[in-house]
Amino acid sequence: MPYPLVRPLLFLLKPETAHQVTLGSLDFAHDLGVLRTVMPAQVQCPTEMMGLQFANPVGLAAGLDKNGDHIDALADLGFGFIEIGTITPRPQPGNPKPRMFRLTDSHAIINRMGFNNDGVDALIENVRKSNYKGVLGINIGKNFDTPIENAVDDYLICLDKVYEYASYVTVNISSPNTKNLRQLQQADELSNLLATLKLKQEMLADKHGRYVPLALKIAPDLDAHQIQEVADRLVTHQIDAVIATNTTLSRVGVEHHKNGAQAGGLSGAPVRAKATSVIRDLAAALKGEVPIIGVGGIESGDDAVEKIHAGATLVQVYSGLIYKGPTLIAECADAIAAMRY
Repeated sequence: MPYPLVRPLLFLLKPETAHQVTLGSLDFAHDLGVLRTVMPAQVQCPTEMMGLQFANPVGLAAGLDKNGDHIDALADLGFGFIEIGTITPRPQPGNPKPRMFRLTDSHAIINRMGFNNDGVDALIENVRKSNYKGVLGINIGKNFDTPIENAVDDYLICLDKVYEYASYVTVNISSPNTKNLRQLQQADELSNLLATLKLKQEMLADKHGRYVPLALKIAPDLDAHQIQEVADRLVTHQIDAVIATNTTLSRVGVEHHKNGAQAGGLSGAPVRAKATSVIRDLAAALKGEVPIIGVGGIESGDDAVEKIHAGATLVQVYSGLIYKGPTLIAECADAIAAMRY
């Protein structure tokens, strides 16, 4: 059934319930062997980044499949790469419900999930069971009750455990829903974190005989000076990529919604211009030394191309899938392929 016909039914459900129903339905269709047959063929637009080969430059952003429970079904949708997580060392329930809110007429979502997940060991077991052979990113974070001054310990635990199973690892320091997490974006704290993780990456590369790139995910709420500081440290510590951006704390454009003042991160169409602006400034600051994955408010092929023109090499989607459906993936990949070729 075409997604525009299904969406009104899903939107009758609470957002988290609809999320689980959708993923369960995808798993069911995958298990029957019909999901791949009803989806457009995966767009081939080969892209190289971080030393990895991507079938196309359109990926799934972290957050949709936190525990890696649905990797094989999601792969059937035609993504060029999939990122799972955010995962933490120990399982945690996340913030109290309700914690996700649709702002439907603005094609937006506010969430304050709080890194709800089953813990890194459960994610690893799901990855082991998956048949997916494409590029897999694993997004790592800290437990909510780990003091911010000890946050690096949580990142080290996760990096050590997921390294063997990841194509690349994303260090998430930009969620607004874990207390004080964004503090790690400050210059000195960021330098200490990146230096420690880079050393661990080198040790793990020797141990496993394989280099797994590190990406850093940043917020859209950084000013020009902060963007320059982040760029300088990415270059200094030879981080392999940066993902721009996470959700925003801004409520510009959604003030009229009854849920517009809900606490949490805003994603979807209202963050598109803000995220693109950060990508553009970041690209200017990095001068091509660190590649960018662009994410935020992509709902069309034109939106994806906009991120590429701003300086991204790859893009990721999440909220756009909820409003536009899975055909968005091929639309974005086709648009980027047409631009490049």
